[in-house]
Amino acid sequence: MQELESEIKNIIAEILEKDPEEIKPESRFIEDLGMDSMMALEILAAMEKKYKIAIPEEKLAALTNLNATLAIARECLAKKQNAHT
Repeated sequence: MQELESEIKNIIAEILEKDPEEIKPESRFIEDLGMDSMMALEILAAMEKKYKIAIPEEKLAALTNLNATLAIARECLAKKQNAHT
């Protein structure tokens, strides 16, 4: 699971044009890191593409920090895994 966190942190850092070290688990994307709605969509799309998962658009508002984003990714990955078993 540490690998997932690292990969997602790198996706977020690239889109927000920040150093991955600046992306703390509790850093608020909008207030602390300057994310806008287009960046949120890019993060969502990048995660969907990388992990071949579908993230419902209503989850977009929940992409508020790294912890929340990881929770969404894990939930979608678990659903994908369960669908294949």
